[in-house]
Amino acid sequence: MSSAADAARPPGVGFLDRENTVAKAGFNRWLIPPCALAIHLCIGMAYGFSVFWLPLSRALGVSQAVACEGMTLATALFTTTCDWRVSDLLWMYTLFFVVLGAAAAIWGGWLERAGPRKAGLVAAVCWCGGMVISALGIYVHQLWLMWLGSGLIGGIGLGLGYISPVSTLIKWFPDRRGMATGMAIMGFGGGAMIGSPLADILMRHFANAEGVGVWQTFLVLAAGYFVFMVAGALGYRVPPENWRPAGWTPPAATGNRMIATGDVHLKDAHKTPQFWLIWTVLLINVTASIGLIGVASPMLQEIFGGRLIGADGVAFLNFTPEQRTAAAAVGAGFVGLVSLFNIGGRFFWASFSDKLGRKTMYAVILALGIALYAVLIPFAASSSLLFVFVASFCVIASMYGGGFATVPAYLADVFGTKFVGAIHGRLLTAWSLAGIFGGLITGNIRDAQIASGVPREAVYQPIFFTMAALLAVGFVANLLVRPVAEKWQMRQEAKGAAKPKLATVGATAMPVGGDYGIGRGGVSGPAVIAWLAVGLPLLWGVYITLMKATALF
Repeated sequence: MSSAADAARPPGVGFLDRENTVAKAGFNRWLIPPCALAIHLCIGMAYGFSVFWLPLSRALGVSQAVACEGMTLATALFTTTCDWRVSDLLWMYTLFFVVLGAAAAIWGGWLERAGPRKAGLVAAVCWCGGMVISALGIYVHQLWLMWLGSGLIGGIGLGLGYISPVSTLIKWFPDRRGMATGMAIMGFGGGAMIGSPLADILMRHFANAEGVGVWQTFLVLAAGYFVFMVAGALGYRVPPENWRPAGWTPPAATGNRMIATGDVHLKDAHKTPQFWLIWTVLLINVTASIGLIGVASPMLQEIFGGRLIGADGVAFLNFTPEQRTAAAAVGAGFVGLVSLFNIGGRFFWASFSDKLGRKTMYAVILALGIALYAVLIPFAASSSLLFVFVASFCVIASMYGGGFATVPAYLADVFGTKFVGAIHGRLLTAWSLAGIFGGLITGNIRDAQIASGVPREAVYQPIFFTMAALLAVGFVANLLVRPVAEKWQMRQEAKGAAKPKLATVGATAMPVGGDYGIGRGGVSGPAVIAWLAVGLPLLWGVYITLMKATALF
């Protein structure tokens, strides 16, 4: 996915240094999105790790789990004689997204200095190396090694890999910021769509009477992901300082778009109310979605019961084993459909924000979310309107993904592009907290309702209204976002105080603000090959997911 060989490096500049990734004349900017997708499609498998939980819960017994009475989480970490419980394994999700947010916040500033190539390679080593350590943990049956490998080290790779293309894409596509980041972050949502069925195929291939085939699957996936992630990282290029596409001029600031005329330094961004308002919007948008998406399959089965499988009037708790199996297949189809809309929403809403403006776009999705959670979804659930319920949650999932994909462009609009990658990294701490809050809110309300004897079909109604109330808070926070005060913007040189800056392209110094013959040529041989390399696996994942979703109909 890299372009032609670069010109000779300046003295003292290493191959991985940011200075050596500045694009030369003739470089095609449409090579950058597939490089970002190559990394995001790999680390996005974090969403698909649930495919391993059931096989790992019988890693020792193979056909039947070796259960140990009285086992705690602490003993599960070090036992070699008892099979792990699914609840022990689920902690991996918490580690993934807490470490992702922390790593993005801690090393975001370093990433801006080091450049996307070095950050992408470090992400590849951490994510794939973490999977290798996890494979060792499975082989010797030590859960703490899995937590260390994929949870901690892999989580660092997740954080760096997630934010590595953001700043670069925004600089390459100042005319289409939302679309560019939407394409990349779409890959993170699509990673599980490819990785989960691939992992299932590999586990069935490696499984035998002595093992469930998970550690071998981890090693194969790690090798394949490493190749893709390294190719993507080496393909990264950054534009010269102040480069702009041919014929494009920055738009004037408007009340909705709020395009920044200056840059806010990383050390000052978190001191502004705008940072915390956008942080709150992301926190609430994710919290209001992730908890319910995480229980999508059981929620559908509990609310609609026998209607899902042509057994009207049969409640979920009265299902026979055969009916439970059939309902689970329908639930899996629902999860697949929700995943598709999550992915598609990342591109759709982010691209739409280029036309509508980021602030207005968030106002639309937050208001629509309030209406769905407060009115349409409760009505569809209580009236057994399956199609309306499924369609509503597909829209919710699209807005969940769209919120993720649009926030980097929102930050670039408000804070400028110079430090947007690092600022985005700090903002992702909201994601880490939302991953905890979403599950806590959904789980606690659901458990309290069941303990109170509420029928399963009515258990989720208070959760829907709670999410609507949360989105109302996010709607107000978004309305309060205003352009950043001038005092926070980095000072520009006084007019006439210095000679115009020059941008270096190849061996030639040229005035800033031009295109220098860089970024043109959307359709070219290397670009087609790069897009096929990431597009074909993604299409395969979409096909598999659609096949599973047919169970709904």
